[in-house]
Amino acid sequence: MFKHVLVPATGYATDDAVFATALLAAKPFGAHVEFLHAKVDVTEVVVAMSAGGVGGGGAVQGVVDKLEEDAKSQEQKAWNAFTRFCESNGLPTSGGAPGAGLCADMIVETGSESQWVAEYGRFADLVVVGRRRDGQDVAMDVLEAALMDTGKPLLIAPAAPPAALLGTVVIAWKDTPEAARAVAAAMPLIDHAERVIILTVGEGDAAPDVSCERLQRALRWHNAETSVKMLPRAGRAPVEVLLEAATALGATLMVMGGYSHSRLREVVFGGFTQRILNGADLPVLMAH
Repeated sequence: MFKHVLVPATGYATDDAVFATALLAAKPFGAHVEFLHAKVDVTEVVVAMSAGGVGGGGAVQGVVDKLEEDAKSQEQKAWNAFTRFCESNGLPTSGGAPGAGLCADMIVETGSESQWVAEYGRFADLVVVGRRRDGQDVAMDVLEAALMDTGKPLLIAPAAPPAALLGTVVIAWKDTPEAARAVAAAMPLIDHAERVIILTVGEGDAAPDVSCERLQRALRWHNAETSVKMLPRAGRAPVEVLLEAATALGATLMVMGGYSHSRLREVVFGGFTQRILNGADLPVLMAH
């Protein structure tokens, strides 16, 4: 079960959906939610500017002052968002004691957010990250670090706060180690779901994939309301078929495997996965 959930607190408005998703994941287990804010390392920026021969002392000092001001402002926004969220949801913020039930705290570190998410994420049971922030379509470096460098499952929040997480859980299934790891990582949520639907897309004239039936038999020991839905490809891209089915089924969570190309990190969120993140307006759980 998930007893320790890590979630970045950036200070941007997009935190609302991420916080809400994290709380939905934490509630069934009375988990501790650890919020993490990473502020800009001004010294690191100054060193980089000096190495690049940027401007004179006055110019550099002006940049430093602005960076420090912005960093303090963003940190305060993160604290304000954290405080409001905890107060509105009745979350104790003293950190609580292990086993005492749902609670929260916030940690502030200085430096790269992706680095700190990776470091703290290794000690969490689940990492919850948003897709978009401050004009970016996807916070790619943070997503990559959370998936590739923590060894823990990653729950990617949708753009808007979800109303539910454990209604209809759909599994984008293919008989691969990556998909199997994602299912194993999602087991605490699968156990608590109202229903679980295994989605598999047909591969043209290939014989039906019997592995989804094996998965169904295994998952029914965890959740009796587990079924399989075979989806005809009909000349369309598998990702489009899956997204359409998830929407039609009213899915509240999609479980899918992540790629394992550790030497080609840029493809981890390419192709199929990128389309899911951009097209699925629901939480997505992945594991590497």
